[in-house]
Amino acid sequence: MQRRHLIQLAAASSLAAPAFVRAAGEKPRELRLDYATYSPSSLVLKRFGWLDEDFKSRGIPVKWVFSAGSNRALEYLNGDSIDIGSSAGLAALLAKTNGNPIRSPYIFSRPEWTALVVPKDSPIKTLADLRGKKVAATKGTDPYLFLLRALHTVGLKRSNIEHVALQHADGRVALEQGRVDAWAGLDPLMAAAELNGGARLLYRNVAFNTYGFLNVRESFLQQYPDDVKRVIGHYERARKWVLANQAEAAKILAEEAKVDLTVALLQIKLRTDLSSPLPTQEHVKALQAAAPVLLDEALVKPGSDVRGVIDKLVDTRFAASLIQA
Repeated sequence: MQRRHLIQLAAASSLAAPAFVRAAGEKPRELRLDYATYSPSSLVLKRFGWLDEDFKSRGIPVKWVFSAGSNRALEYLNGDSIDIGSSAGLAALLAKTNGNPIRSPYIFSRPEWTALVVPKDSPIKTLADLRGKKVAATKGTDPYLFLLRALHTVGLKRSNIEHVALQHADGRVALEQGRVDAWAGLDPLMAAAELNGGARLLYRNVAFNTYGFLNVRESFLQQYPDDVKRVIGHYERARKWVLANQAEAAKILAEEAKVDLTVALLQIKLRTDLSSPLPTQEHVKALQAAAPVLLDEALVKPGSDVRGVIDKLVDTRFAASLIQA
């Protein structure tokens, strides 16, 4: 509290230095970042310890926190429980529009990690058949936003279904137990429901799967840009390793997610595109196309400048020189 008070006093002075000017040699007391089964690169980093060794050699301990979904990662970032966290792009945009102080300088994947799932013997054949049905989805995540965008393609809205708010793993269980009619799934749970439970993908649209964003708390990015670059450098190492060792990466995913190797291979080989790690206008345009659903479904305050927030979220310059090098 005393430090915060001093910063406020300094900001009020015309002679004050910028809020995030660092003292010479200043470094974070620790690095806190997440890992998630929807981000294979994060699992590889945690398994091999490359990042841990680098930071610990500089006297900075590393703390790994598991994120069960984008909603959890973004909650941790907003609550200052982690410094760097992984989420879907549209989920990050929703969070930032609602006040989460994050910026996204790196793309950890372009996945097809979500689709709408129904039991194998379900009478539901089309999106229109979801009217009045119970559909499970985790609020604040790409599957939830995917569900809303999918409904809009056939003239339906959230109010036309009975949304059941469940975390991803619980959504799968509810589907398999018949407690919901459909589920907005997330890999590897979705792939497991298909391969092990015979579930059927009712609706797929890779264009509605927004990219995997590596988000950084803005204050951390401003205070410790070199450390963020180090993290991105290790993510690059992990990305290239996964591309060159897909079978081995699938084994790591299978062990971490406790799924069959065939499930992990489906996610790694067929549903995870690791070819474009640098944020570009492609990612900006993808969010611009998706943004209207946030206003249409009243997920953000009326009149929110969502397009303006996109420019503040997607950092197309920070990592460019690092990745090119």
